[in-house]
This record gives sequence, C-alpha cells and structure tokens, in this order.
Amino acid sequence: QVQLVESGGGLVQAGGSLRLSCAASGRTFSSYSMGWFRQAPGKEREFVAAISWSGLRTYYADSVKGRFTISRDNAKNTVDLQMNSLKPEDTAVYYCAADTSTNTIVAGRLYDMDYWGKGTLVTVSA
Repeated sequence: QVQLVESGGGLVQAGGSLRLSCAASGRTFSSYSMGWFRQAPGKEREFVAAISWSGLRTYYADSVKGRFTISRDNAKNTVDLQMNSLKPEDTAVYYCAADTSTNTIVAGRLYDMDYWGKGTLVTVSA
C-alpha cells in the first residue's frame, strides 16, 4: 500500500515558479514509476510528467516541456515537480500518481493507476 500526499501549491503570478512535492508512504516507493497529472475546472485530468522508478527516464506533456522538471529521491520517498515560467493556463489541481508501469502514467490511463494523491491547487494569475 502506498499513500501519496502533495504539497507546495498556491497562488503565483504568470512567469513565476512553484515547486510541488509528493511524499509517499510505504517501503516499496522505489518500485513505482511516479507521475504528475492536473485537472483544470471543467476539464479532464491530463498527464503532465512522469519519472521511472530509477529516475533515469523522464517524460513530459508537450504543454510543459522545457518549463517543468520532475525529479525523485528514493531515499526520502519524494517526487517533486519544479514549475517555471508559469502561465494562467497551468492553473489546475495537481495530482501525484504512482504505478508499477511507466506506460500507464505516460498514456494517461487514469482508471488503471495504482495510487493517487488528493491533489494540490495551483493558481496562476495573469
């Protein structure tokens, strides 16, 4: 069993930065690929970024490539999302996800995901 708790959301002006963190419980954290998703009001939840269990492979949605960076620390059971050059369209609730398959995360197979966090709100003002 893995529990995920996100933190770091808040209000930021366009062009600013935020760093989200996801803390995972459980001794098997390093067995899971991790990802970030987001859901804006009235829209479906969408893939943002993923990182393999080893941290050696990362994947990004085109909309955030070059602005967001995902990283993980298996010793601390954390996965972070550094968000730079934020835009108003980045406003959403951001969710942390864990799955044994990186493909499940990258393909956005929401209903196949092993674990979800409860989300943290990011608001980017114009």
